[in-house]
Amino acid sequence: MLYYIFKYLNEAYSIPGAGVFEYLSFRAALAVITSLIISLLFGNRWISYLNRRQVGETIRNLGLEGQLEKEGTPTMGGLIIIASIIVPTLLFAKLDNIYIIMMLFTTIWLGGIGFMDDYIKVFKKNKEGLKGKYKIAAQVVLGLIIGSVMYFSPQVITREKSELPAEVTINIAEEGPSSSFDIEKKHSTKTTIPFFKNNEFDYAVLLKWLGEGYEKWAFLIFIPIVIFIITGVSNGANLTDGMDGLATGTSAIIGVTLGILAWVSGNIIFADYLNIMYLPNVGELTIFIAAFVGATVGFLWFNTYPAQVFMGDTGSLALGGIIAVFAIIIRKELLIPILCGVFLAESISVILQVSWFKYTKKKYGEGHRIFLMAPLHHHYQKKGYPEPKIVLRFFIVGIALALFTIITLKLR
Repeated sequence: MLYYIFKYLNEAYSIPGAGVFEYLSFRAALAVITSLIISLLFGNRWISYLNRRQVGETIRNLGLEGQLEKEGTPTMGGLIIIASIIVPTLLFAKLDNIYIIMMLFTTIWLGGIGFMDDYIKVFKKNKEGLKGKYKIAAQVVLGLIIGSVMYFSPQVITREKSELPAEVTINIAEEGPSSSFDIEKKHSTKTTIPFFKNNEFDYAVLLKWLGEGYEKWAFLIFIPIVIFIITGVSNGANLTDGMDGLATGTSAIIGVTLGILAWVSGNIIFADYLNIMYLPNVGELTIFIAAFVGATVGFLWFNTYPAQVFMGDTGSLALGGIIAVFAIIIRKELLIPILCGVFLAESISVILQVSWFKYTKKKYGEGHRIFLMAPLHHHYQKKGYPEPKIVLRFFIVGIALALFTIITLKLR
């Protein structure tokens, strides 16, 4: 919104300083600051309101140290995160950008589903909340929409490496002598794949067995993969939200990494230097992810141990979905197992625990467990580690994974 106002003022009246809104770095900085301010100011008011309404979390006694002390802590704090993302994005981003539209839709869609779940739990006093099948259905619908837009929209384009000689490419490049990308903008199902020499993988290749013209059926494999990624990461973030600050801080670390990847992917000079995919117009997502990081850090102010508020499914479902869709848009979704390693470990621990328990119960008549408790963070809590220590160590692991994710751009 403000971008268009200042652009008009600069073009119509040449007001000094108005042109600074053309710079992504300036608008990203404003988005971070604004989201922090909103989260801190709105957070205090929202927490006070929740306390007055006695909107507290009901805690099941799982025998964990300090667990019952959290009884009555306000929940639905995810609205703080949602508001702190949406408002700065509306203020500072280009709202006609297809990628910004997709991210705003994702935030509102999953935030709304999570809010419904929390509302049923808190106000309707139904501990089960929104049925799991409805949550999955909502995630599948989101994946179907995002996958379809990514595949069919003419605004979703890439610029591939030129096959022409370097001197010819230099002469025809619109962006200057640093560019070695084709002038033609293409619609592609290619994505970044780590550790391989050309660093790119085309989903359409999976349908090569169909014979000539197989490329036109690529959506049959691309869209289901998008659905799977969104569902998996969203639920992974939801499972990670079990300790004060764990999901919030981990998401902030992931957000910073995605911001860097979006910046270099949307900048033709950096993309050329790093020899990665160049995605026109995707750099605008830097504004969104800056607001995302500011929102998560701001919420961490209240959510750090001992938490003044829990995000609830309103926040956790949205955080995971935002991370998944963002990674898909910037064609880095195959880096998610590394970047979101904490989410992955939490999810796998639950899958292994449940599967092994069911298998041993069926075979031996008595169920056995791999972990003392799942998700994984509760396993360490059962072993006697203090909650703040577990959370901080998970942060350290998250930072290490984030750095390794960036390094993979050059490990081929």
